[in-house]
Amino acid sequence: MAIVSLVAGIVSWFLCPLLGGVVALICGQMARSAIAAEPTRWDGNPLAIAGMIVGGINVLIYVLIGVFYLLMLLGIFGMAALGA
Repeated sequence: MAIVSLVAGIVSWFLCPLLGGVVALICGQMARSAIAAEPTRWDGNPLAIAGMIVGGINVLIYVLIGVFYLLMLLGIFGMAALGA
């Protein structure tokens, strides 16, 4: 799961931005939970953390872009309502 998290985080920058970032966050957390439960059996905590960071940054950027567009849209409708 740690490798899946890292790959999904990297792919989220090129192919499917928001979905890949969410998959990276979920798989990274699942991998870290499995590693914490059985540290002698599983390895890859740095890969899971890297995937979560890359995917989280991507999700954060797209959420901020969405909020920016929403505020612009509300500003345009507000200006139209005021007749400006």
